[in-house]
Amino acid sequence: MSTTPKKLLSLNPKSSGRNSSGKITVRHQGGRQKRFLRHIDWKRNSNITARVDSIEYDPNRTSDIALLVYASGVKDYILAPHGLKVGDTVVSSESAEIKVGNCLPLRNIPIGIEIHNIEITAGKGAQMVRSAGNSATVQSKEADHVVVKLPSGEVRVFSGASKATIGSLSNPHHKEEILGKAGRKRHMGIRPTVRGVAQDPRSHPHGGGEGRSGIGMKSPKSPWGKRTLGKRTRNRKAYSNKLIIKRRYSK
Repeated sequence: MSTTPKKLLSLNPKSSGRNSSGKITVRHQGGRQKRFLRHIDWKRNSNITARVDSIEYDPNRTSDIALLVYASGVKDYILAPHGLKVGDTVVSSESAEIKVGNCLPLRNIPIGIEIHNIEITAGKGAQMVRSAGNSATVQSKEADHVVVKLPSGEVRVFSGASKATIGSLSNPHHKEEILGKAGRKRHMGIRPTVRGVAQDPRSHPHGGGEGRSGIGMKSPKSPWGKRTLGKRTRNRKAYSNKLIIKRRYSK
């Protein structure tokens, strides 16, 4: 197994849920293990063939990462697709073979193929379908638009020029992982969470009551009184509304 090049590492700073003035703005964070960020090549603009030098664990994400060594000698990381092995070769180009790990524009990917690392805006870099075990599917094409079904069930239109990587992501059993002990949760930077019903009414809308009592209202609420289940928070004027053919929650 190769050593991670220092140029691809940078310290991942801790904020512990506090803002610049030291006030807690995100609850239940703090005390995690020191971590380094691995530089991931989201754009994959190089058309040079690369060899997979190693498959590595990344503490900052759910899927594994693959260290690529390009023919020019340059090294970089990508998210490792399921089935990619050390010694395999991958490439990013318009005419790349439909093979796991290769990256090419959506217009050149056949219907029914599983993909990940999809660009929302062509040239901006991969933004969608990046977590362990996930994959989207190319459903249809019309002119220079490609219809893709996302892991959530949402059906959405993308530009044919947007790039995507072939295959599903590695580590599909991530969601079945058992942490095993409270200490591991603390190493991840997650502090204990007190249930709302166990608090007093001044601290939480669910609090108060004699003995063990329920939340006492029709819908669960956040500590600030906002509904937390069934309340849709998506902006009705979002630019991408016109690109969504089918919502993930529609039947």
